[in-house]
Amino acid sequence: MGLLDRISRLVRSNVNHLVNGAEDPEKVLQQTVLDMQSDLVSMRQAVAQAIATQKRTERQCEQAKRTAAEWYNRAQLALQKGNDEVARDALTRRQTYIQTGQTLSPQITQQREIVQQLKANMGQLERKISEARTQKDMYIARARAAQSSVRLNEMIRSNTSSTNAFEKMEARVLDLEAQAEVTAAMGTDSIDQKFAQLENQNNVDAQLAQLKSQMIEGD
Repeated sequence: MGLLDRISRLVRSNVNHLVNGAEDPEKVLQQTVLDMQSDLVSMRQAVAQAIATQKRTERQCEQAKRTAAEWYNRAQLALQKGNDEVARDALTRRQTYIQTGQTLSPQITQQREIVQQLKANMGQLERKISEARTQKDMYIARARAAQSSVRLNEMIRSNTSSTNAFEKMEARVLDLEAQAEVTAAMGTDSIDQKFAQLENQNNVDAQLAQLKSQMIEGD
């Protein structure tokens, strides 16, 4: 996986997965942005190093061209003095530096392309980091809201259980009160029945005495 593909994972990340995962989503997002910033520092160092290498190669190429020109002038001077052997040696040296320059020229072209590509990647990374910071704040807000919703639902479920417990207790108390009322009512009825029996017995005794009295008077 390329560097930019790896560091762009924050933009493509799913906050729901983070919320449901074992890791703290805020820490994950914060660390991801820190990783991207660290990658940016490394990329800037790479760009600076590539530019330095390009500049050094350009200086070497320019120096080779200047040295080749100097040996050419020396060859001309030797010919003017009638010294062909020295002129030949000077031209040989000149040719060596020309070859050095020819070797360095394509390297400079390649290094310039590398620098341009690194700068483009660095600019793309800087934009992604800017986007990531915005996305991070949004995702953190969504994660906090989701976590609060989870805690709220848990509290509601807990309160529902407590409410059910109170309702069960209330039903139990009502049952006990009803039983007490029935027991009390049954006790009252028993006493009333005894008094009623006594009253009935008194009535029977009175009626018996009256009947005996009437029979005696008849005799």
